Amino acid sequence: MSSNAEKTFIAMRSSATKRSTRNRDNDLCTGYEEENVRTEGISQINLQNSEGGVQKKRSKKLAKEIDHDALAKNVVTSENNMSAFGPNDPDDPLCDPNAPRTIHFEDVTSAAFMIKHGILTTPCMKSQLSDMCGMELYLKKDFLQVTGSFKERGARYALMMLTEEQKKKGVISASLGNHALALCYHGKCLNIPVTVVMPIIAPIMKVQSCCNLNAVVVVRGKDMGEAKRIALEIAQEKQLLYINGYDHPHIMAGQGTLGLEIVEQVPDLDAVVVPVGGGGLIAGVSTAVKTLRPHVKIIGVETEKCPSFDAARISGKPISVPIQPTLADGLAVPTVGYNAFVTANRLIDKMVVVGEEWVAISILRLVEVEKSVVEGAGATGLAAILSGCLDELKGKKVVVLICGGNIDTTVLGRCLERGLAADGRLIKFSACVSDRPGGISDLCRLMADLGVSVKDIVHDRAWLTNDLFSVKVKVICETRDLDHSKQLIEVLKQNYDRVTFEDVPSPGKSLP
Repeated sequence: MSSNAEKTFIAMRSSATKRSTRNRDNDLCTGYEEENVRTEGISQINLQNSEGGVQKKRSKKLAKEIDHDALAKNVVTSENNMSAFGPNDPDDPLCDPNAPRTIHFEDVTSAAFMIKHGILTTPCMKSQLSDMCGMELYLKKDFLQVTGSFKERGARYALMMLTEEQKKKGVISASLGNHALALCYHGKCLNIPVTVVMPIIAPIMKVQSCCNLNAVVVVRGKDMGEAKRIALEIAQEKQLLYINGYDHPHIMAGQGTLGLEIVEQVPDLDAVVVPVGGGGLIAGVSTAVKTLRPHVKIIGVETEKCPSFDAARISGKPISVPIQPTLADGLAVPTVGYNAFVTANRLIDKMVVVGEEWVAISILRLVEVEKSVVEGAGATGLAAILSGCLDELKGKKVVVLICGGNIDTTVLGRCLERGLAADGRLIKFSACVSDRPGGISDLCRLMADLGVSVKDIVHDRAWLTNDLFSVKVKVICETRDLDHSKQLIEVLKQNYDRVTFEDVPSPGKSLP
């Protein structure tokens, strides 16, 4: 660990102006000129001589390497294209598979200093789920940013690092929602024109929110791959800079500021659990945390529906994987970023893949216990702990990133119901009862005596061929917990000869 790096970071954080939530919006929309921010920092931090600190030299070098105007004018098609979009599509200019860029600690601290007036320092509090999980669990709630996700960090830094000419022309990006929201919001605050291309599968709520921020919103493409190709074509045509939402060097550096806050808020942590989609978040966080706390374990989590980073680690390079519909739609990236992979792969201690049921259960737990509404991608890190994939962390101090809270209300309802079913608390069964008066009421009375809540009940006479005096009843009911469900099942079997139960998607918990 570099003690100078840590001292520099602490000095930087302590010098930051403490602003109240009441006047934050006014501060954000004022905007801060880059030179003013740099001048302010000279009296607070040694920009030139701190080892691993905020280095003005380094920032200028990185800005020089990334000549935005030149790149925007020279988006070309390569015959040897290794991207996920085919040989006839324009390349992402800052994500060259043949020359990937690695970010460093000084890039992250530079980002932290640049964006400190426009980003909330979100809480990282001990969770009430700690006893249930058998560890000292801390939740870093970055979904409390204005637009509901960690994406604001990288978006603001990338916009602030543009040249004056590029700020006038504007930027473009492709996104399923969170990156688009962050870019549109901070583009509005900094008076930078923003265009976003969103695939048709993007949540309606996120599309409308981007429109409300006065951005140009293009809804085209069946998935992220097509949306990105379209965005790159528009960038070439309109001379706009394309900002990759997870692989742009400034985006990764901005996301890494989360790692700086985590180390400051929980200095004696043992592990950090990070949801992984395109890889930008884990690249930035691991760069920051491993520099300040080399012993801390960095663990990435993906869903089984799109394990693109895990596949890249196995193959040794980013490869395209098929995407299936997933509750964690924000992580559904078919190919991880080249820069992100090169930066993060050497720093990650473990990658785990979790099932959809555990994501649903995590959303349910966060609502019920933490009183926090989060999206599937934001709950994926907790899913790895609840599923038992990380039992080696029991008894340790662990930080889990809860990084996104943008979820449609209809999707939230489905997630909660699926979570209840996976948790063994929502039971669906059918039984044949007498079609005489009192037959169905006897069944309802039996469930009421057990304290079971009936959610839905329908009966069917027409399709019973062997008994004209019986009716088939289909019931969905809610129980207190798995043991309560088992009790209900036993009582039903004792009282009814013909009773069948639907398969319960309860991972690792089979009902009789």
